[in-house]
Amino acid sequence: MVKTTTFPFRYSAYALSIAGLLISLPLSLWAGSGYLFPLVFAALTALGTRDLLQRKHTVSRNYPIMANFRYLLESIGPEIRQYFIQSDTDERPFSREQRAIVYQRAKGVLDKRPFGSQLSMYEEGFEWMNHSLTPTKLPSNDFRVVIGKHCAKPYSASIFNVSAMSFGSLSANAILSLNAGARKGGFYHDTGEGSISRYHKEPGGDLVWEIGSGYFGCRHPDGTFSPERFQENARLDQVKMIEVKLSQGAKPGHGGILPAEKVTAEIADARGVPMGEDCVSPSSHSAFSTPIELLEFIEQLRELSGGKPVGFKLAIGHPWEWFAIVKAMLKTGKKPDFIVVDGGEGGTGAAPLEFINRLGMPLNEALLLVHNTLVGANLRDDIAIGAAGKITSAFNIARTLAMGADWCNAARGYMFALGCIQALNCHTGRCPSGVATQDPRRGNKLDVPLKSERVYNFHNKTLDALQNLLEASGLKHPSELGPEHIVRRVSKTKVQSYLDLYHFLEPGILLEGETGLTVFDKYWKCAKPDTFEPPEFILKLRETKLR
Repeated sequence: MVKTTTFPFRYSAYALSIAGLLISLPLSLWAGSGYLFPLVFAALTALGTRDLLQRKHTVSRNYPIMANFRYLLESIGPEIRQYFIQSDTDERPFSREQRAIVYQRAKGVLDKRPFGSQLSMYEEGFEWMNHSLTPTKLPSNDFRVVIGKHCAKPYSASIFNVSAMSFGSLSANAILSLNAGARKGGFYHDTGEGSISRYHKEPGGDLVWEIGSGYFGCRHPDGTFSPERFQENARLDQVKMIEVKLSQGAKPGHGGILPAEKVTAEIADARGVPMGEDCVSPSSHSAFSTPIELLEFIEQLRELSGGKPVGFKLAIGHPWEWFAIVKAMLKTGKKPDFIVVDGGEGGTGAAPLEFINRLGMPLNEALLLVHNTLVGANLRDDIAIGAAGKITSAFNIARTLAMGADWCNAARGYMFALGCIQALNCHTGRCPSGVATQDPRRGNKLDVPLKSERVYNFHNKTLDALQNLLEASGLKHPSELGPEHIVRRVSKTKVQSYLDLYHFLEPGILLEGETGLTVFDKYWKCAKPDTFEPPEFILKLRETKLR
């Protein structure tokens, strides 16, 4: 290779900075005109010198000064795409249209649209609701569902609530705002696995206490479950239900560590962990290891809570593990009061890319599997189903209820109501809206009275829109929504209702024999109520590549 002898053009910015410094400094001294230009050129010269001397970034060594513009543009790439490139309907992860409707409803401003839909109605995947020529007129948008109807203390829940987000992932003012809005609107606020902080308690809104594998708020010093500590919190009047988290949509099967430096005094107090130590959330529970033990744990929690509804949340993975839990219900007669299905499209403050994109079943398929299994096992009437996964509008709620859910939860939708701008900085602590941060200089700027009102408005206006959809469809309550009401375009020339597109099991069919559906006929018979272990034929497949 021939070595070039000409001055490389890529060094021109550095050379011009040095020349500018050498020229501007004496001129400034001679003219007495100040040192602005020498300072600018000196800073650029120092930057270029550092770029040349450092060894970490080859691009910076080859392009001193100029490479920094590349890093700058790269760092603001998401904002550039979000504000200048993406269309209003590009969902990455939420479209501008989806965010705008939340903002407008939260602020109580006009949420109507001019000139027709921007959606491609003839593209595969487009969905709509069928309407009726005999609309109804409903008296209220306060739609409720009774959870734990066989409990001593059943709970009448709104059909649209705040999904699990911990204090620690959200700021103190964000938690205060969510709970104050929930109290005013009569809907519940899921604590997330970070337990019940003083910010959850202060406004007095209804709480669903989520118990994760770290047993925060109900643990012994060694991280195991503490019945005594659990009872203290579970019997608070504000706590309406208990939710055992088996897995979550954004990172199923994945534990977590809150580094010691982020474990503030308030977080340590809420979680029952020491300051100055890593706060570990294991990938699995220590209080149970089999389906039957899970149900026994749920029974224990129900008794300790004084008869409040107890259920579990899960993202669906291996079907035989879910079937094993249902078989344990049939064998023991022990049942949860509710199940919350978390779709694989769920969000979180931080998770590996592969977990976010490629692990866990999306909500539609997961919800349908759970609903169908309970129907087929004659358990559906006793167990309520909640669902969460990118729900921000009345149509999202209607579609989810039509697939088999009794109510819906939302996390990111309520974050938008708080002012989240989808900056995608949740994992850095530098959230510009003060929502997903523990930096008090950022979080304290979030105005609690204003934002709590917006949380209330978002809930209320979204249920207003749902009421309008129900009336237009000739229905009297969301519980009447079924798969026959939702239609999807499956090709340019063909559409199908969910009733025809998906398979819905007949009551009790799993107890009688074959269903004609592979997932049930292949795995239901093999699932065992006393273990989460795979069926024998799966274990044999794992021993060889000869499939």
